[in-house]
Amino acid sequence: MMKKENEHTPETEPLDAAEEEMTVDLDLDDGRHVTCSIVTILTVSNRDYIVLLPLNENGRNDNGEVWFYRYLEDEQNPDEEPTLEYIDDDDEYEAVGDAFDEYLDSVEFDEMIDEEDTEDNSQES
Repeated sequence: MMKKENEHTPETEPLDAAEEEMTVDLDLDDGRHVTCSIVTILTVSNRDYIVLLPLNENGRNDNGEVWFYRYLEDEQNPDEEPTLEYIDDDDEYEAVGDAFDEYLDSVEFDEMIDEEDTEDNSQES
């Protein structure tokens, strides 16, 4: 299930050698602080969007909920932190949701191909 959250101030965490995923810390309008795993960045209608997986205090997401935000980088200053913007237009939000569904389908397809290659290689041995 997708959920909209108001948010405008991301802080990206650098990857440590032991970490496998990048995270973003969000300060929500209701005062909550949430750490999210970055799932992917999508381009829809020439705009970039980020897909975030909110994590609980144990670093897990038990409900599969994801959040979508507009993702903006300062082209003039590449060292500047990216900005996230709340998507308040329902049609825009739905278009991002559809693009994310297509992304998930492609990831599942890629995993199926990888599994078939592994099976084929093991049968040839």
